[in-house]
Amino acid sequence: MSSHRLSKKSRYIAWATAGVAVVAGAGVAAQVSSAATVWPAQKTFTGRAFDTCTAPSAAAMKAWKTGFYGAAAVYIGGKNRGCAQPNLTASWVKTVNSQGWKLIPLYVGAQPPCQKSANPEKMTTTNATSLGATDAKDAVAKASALGMKAGSAIYLDMEPYDTTDKACNNAVLSYVRSFTKTLRGKVYRAGYYGFTSSSAKAVATATDKTDLPGNLWYALWDQQNTTTADWPWDPKAFTNHSRAHQYMVNSQESRGGYTITVDRSAWDAPVAIVG
Repeated sequence: MSSHRLSKKSRYIAWATAGVAVVAGAGVAAQVSSAATVWPAQKTFTGRAFDTCTAPSAAAMKAWKTGFYGAAAVYIGGKNRGCAQPNLTASWVKTVNSQGWKLIPLYVGAQPPCQKSANPEKMTTTNATSLGATDAKDAVAKASALGMKAGSAIYLDMEPYDTTDKACNNAVLSYVRSFTKTLRGKVYRAGYYGFTSSSAKAVATATDKTDLPGNLWYALWDQQNTTTADWPWDPKAFTNHSRAHQYMVNSQESRGGYTITVDRSAWDAPVAIVG
């Protein structure tokens, strides 16, 4: 069971409750708030990605650049981020980018009001919209400080919750819409990490698509390295390089003398623009 986002205790409680190409325009229709906005070309990675709690050292990243993985998700901020990030600096980003890594910024924002876990930050039905905007501004500031430029995608992490709780689900969608709209206003693409049983499902199946993220990273731990074969929703949704699939967690792997416990993802979606 992965513990990379919320604390391990929080995640146990939450679950109990509930090749690189640069392409212009992929997913932009869902991201652009104004026809006058000039968007940088989307940087898309297609292949295997990993995420781990604390960003590894630059030496470890170099040793791990064997071709099996081509991208790494890093936890850039959020009050619910589960680990310290002593390695995650602008210098580190520049170094690993020069090593050939593509980076996926992940922000652990406010969590649903109906979650049973005691998270440092939870939204409420009354503050979801304002908090979404505040957290998005912080996410952009964190990404920018690391050298992740405008046009980058930032993925909002939403852990499992009871989507049958209508008030809770509405609060989550209000928060997500506000987060997404604020990112767009600052010319950052919006991505979303969630679970097929709850948080990802809420976004993927929402009737009102207004201001929802254009890129979906779904957690379904079925060991299938694919973004299509096990896609559980409308096959026309989140196409054109807008999907990622976390298919394995807590995989302890060694490369070049460095052992890291990672989660694996199949990736076909935008990443950070660096350099």
